[in-house]
Amino acid sequence: MSRSLLLRILSAALLIPVALAAAWAGGLWFAAVVGVFALGMAWEWGRICDPGTRRPSLAAVILLTIGVATAFGSASLVAQGLAAAATGAGLTAVLARGFGKPVYWMAPVGAFYIAAAILAVLDIRGTSGADARPTIWLFAVVWATDIAAYAAGRTFGGPLLAPRFSPRKTWSGMAGGAVAAALAALAVSAAFGGQSPAIAAFLGFALAFVAQAGDLAESAAKRYAGIKDASALIPGHGGVLDRLDGLMAAALAFALLRLWMGEDLLGWR
Repeated sequence: MSRSLLLRILSAALLIPVALAAAWAGGLWFAAVVGVFALGMAWEWGRICDPGTRRPSLAAVILLTIGVATAFGSASLVAQGLAAAATGAGLTAVLARGFGKPVYWMAPVGAFYIAAAILAVLDIRGTSGADARPTIWLFAVVWATDIAAYAAGRTFGGPLLAPRFSPRKTWSGMAGGAVAAALAALAVSAAFGGQSPAIAAFLGFALAFVAQAGDLAESAAKRYAGIKDASALIPGHGGVLDRLDGLMAAALAFALLRLWMGEDLLGWR
């Protein structure tokens, strides 16, 4: 086993229980964990947008701080979250003008996306008295996608998915990730008393493609900025953005589906 793979396994073994425990506890515990990861992603995004300096922009941190603080002080996460993200994006746009780099325009775009994804995760979990099952279900779907896509790609290889943005991702990996996500969605839904197994499996399958699109989008941003990893904050995985890019995209899609189809779209008792 390579050192890199061992580090990935150890990091996952530490982070996954923390994420599950925080999601189950909800309230301040979940807010604290989300806040830590939010600030990490914000710092990394500033680093991506200003790769030529050791001092990343604080603009993205300002955005995420405003977004998270506003979300937890509001009765309407969606309305207040969008307002906070818009305000933060405006601040980021002003501060980013000082970068003097060709990628300065990425700062408000990416920061808005990160804030919206964070707020989507918070909205899915809701308050401490809300149901933790949708959040845990989403985590399982994205984790299954990541693990199976990596394993299938390494095992079967084949044509590359998007060599311009990522030199390792393959079509076989994408297919393996989607199948695993559908199975994970079905299993977790059944364990939680889901009454719509076909819908759960289909949603898991579809969100797997969304998650992998989010992964590719972050890879494209790093390639455009000319860096390999967002940071080295998570041993074996690179940065927080490198680890959570798929979850952000899937959370946004899942939150929109819940808004459109109702919070009980998976039919849990």
